[in-house]
Amino acid sequence: MKTDRSSQDRRSFDYVWRSMVAGGTAGCVAKTAIAPFDRVKILFQASNPEFKKYAGTWTGVFRALRPIYNANGVRGLLQGHSATIARIFPYAAIKWAAYEQARHFFIPNEGESTPFREFLSGATAGLCSVICTYPLELIRVRTAFKTRSKGRVRLSDVMRDIYYEGQPPPSKTATTAKFSRKLLNKVSLLKFYRGFSMTMIGIIPYAGMSFLVYEQASKSKIRSFFKSKSAGDLLCGGIAGAVGQTSAYPFEVIRRRMQVGGLLHPDRFVNFNETCSLIYRQSGVRGFWVGLSIGYLKVIPMNAISFATYNLAKKMLFREY
Repeated sequence: MKTDRSSQDRRSFDYVWRSMVAGGTAGCVAKTAIAPFDRVKILFQASNPEFKKYAGTWTGVFRALRPIYNANGVRGLLQGHSATIARIFPYAAIKWAAYEQARHFFIPNEGESTPFREFLSGATAGLCSVICTYPLELIRVRTAFKTRSKGRVRLSDVMRDIYYEGQPPPSKTATTAKFSRKLLNKVSLLKFYRGFSMTMIGIIPYAGMSFLVYEQASKSKIRSFFKSKSAGDLLCGGIAGAVGQTSAYPFEVIRRRMQVGGLLHPDRFVNFNETCSLIYRQSGVRGFWVGLSIGYLKVIPMNAISFATYNLAKKMLFREY
């Protein structure tokens, strides 16, 4: 992700928007490549009743694709993908542009590069992108979670369901719950931020480790195995995705369950503690890692394609060939 441009150019609007276009393009290409796996992963993580029997094994990932395809064809495999694209372009655009700026801020020159600063740059980029695009992520997850619909799942219907969901139940002891209930009652738009706290916590290790591992792998002898720079980017990006996914996965499971809580319990708000307790009662500690196998099938190629496409798109936009 290095360029020959000066520090002044790196902070310019031209540099930022080109980075955003390259990042958004990379995100869309990567997400489209793994869209069917993404749908199944959400169904596993959120414990969709119809797909529990497939969870826990590598073969279950592929067996779960069959009933989805039989019910709705290719459209079923891509259900929620329009919401994914609507979210991923701004998400990836902000993430990559923020990373370029954060890395320049924390590491003005390569001589000052340290693992901690690399991690901090990635975590900052992840936080910026999540804050700006989280409602789109919730809509995407809700759309992908629906399995009983015979026709097309409309985004407007999903948004309406989220907006009109029931309020959290009364709490005799928790002041936070009372405040949350009153706030959600007055500001229904906050319902589009279900699971937001978990996302914020989880994105720090995920984005931080992903960018850190990519940068470290890029500087290692791994690249010497390939003559093509794009092939090296694919390998380094895949390794980065695997490490980032492993480090943040339990937070992602909790987040998914909170995001679909309104569908499973439409009359009440399911908080963090209740979500964790429910996961543990149903599946024990293993429940916090359900879907990890499909997570690897999804994240490793997605990150590999994302890093490689970003670098390629950025070079084309900056005409570095």
